Amino acid sequence: MHQILTLAKKEFRSYFDSPVAYVVITLFLLISGWQFSTTLFLSNTADLRTLFGIIRFILLFFIPALSMRLISEEKRLGTIELLMTLPIKDWQLILGKFLAAYLLVIITILLTLVHYVTIASLGEPDFGATVGGYLGLILVVGVYLSIGIFTSCLTHNQIVAFIVSFVIIFIFFIIDKVIIFFPGFIGNLLEFLSTDYHFNNVARGVIDTRNLIYYATMMFLFLFLAVQSLESRKWK
Repeated sequence: MHQILTLAKKEFRSYFDSPVAYVVITLFLLISGWQFSTTLFLSNTADLRTLFGIIRFILLFFIPALSMRLISEEKRLGTIELLMTLPIKDWQLILGKFLAAYLLVIITILLTLVHYVTIASLGEPDFGATVGGYLGLILVVGVYLSIGIFTSCLTHNQIVAFIVSFVIIFIFFIIDKVIIFFPGFIGNLLEFLSTDYHFNNVARGVIDTRNLIYYATMMFLFLFLAVQSLESRKWK
C-alpha cells in the first residue's frame, strides 16, 4: 500500500508541476459553468439535474483525454521499463496512476459545488438528490478512468488510446437508450450494463447496494484487464 500511495502522490504532484491540471480544471469549470448558467434561467428550477447532465456529457471526452497518457506515454518514452526496475508491481503501478487521476477529477467535480450555493440562494434544492448526484458522478468517473487506463495500456499511441476509450465509454453511456430495440432479457441486461442507468438510480438520493456493486465490479474488471495487458509484455 505504501508503494501505491507514494506513486499516486508523485503522479498527482506531476499534474500541477505542468499546465495539465490547471488547463483541465479551468476548461472543465468554464464549460460546465457556462452551460449551467445558460440553462438555469431558461429552466427556472432550483435543482442541479441540468448540471449533472452537462457534467456526464463532458466526462465522455474529458476522461479519455486525461487518461490516454497514463500508461501509453510511459511506453512511448520508454520509461515503463525503468519503472519496472523499481520495487513496484504492475498492479501497484496501475492503482497508483488510477488514484492520482481519480483524485484530480474528484477535486474538479467538487469545485462545481459553487453552483449548489447559487441554487440554494434562489430556492431550496433537494439536498439528498444533490448528494446522490455527486456520489453518482464520482462512481461514474471511477468506471470511466478504469476504462481509460485499460485502453492506455493497449497502445503506445495516445490518440489511439483516446479513441478506443471514448468508444467504450460512449457504449456504456448510451446502451440504456437503445433497449427499446431489444425487449426481454437482452434489454434488461443492456440496461443493467449502462453506467447512466445506475447513475440515475443513485442520483435520486436512494443508495441501492446493487448500483454500488455494479460500479465496484466495473472498476475492478477494467483495472484487472489493465494489469493483465501491462503484464503481457513479459510474455513476448
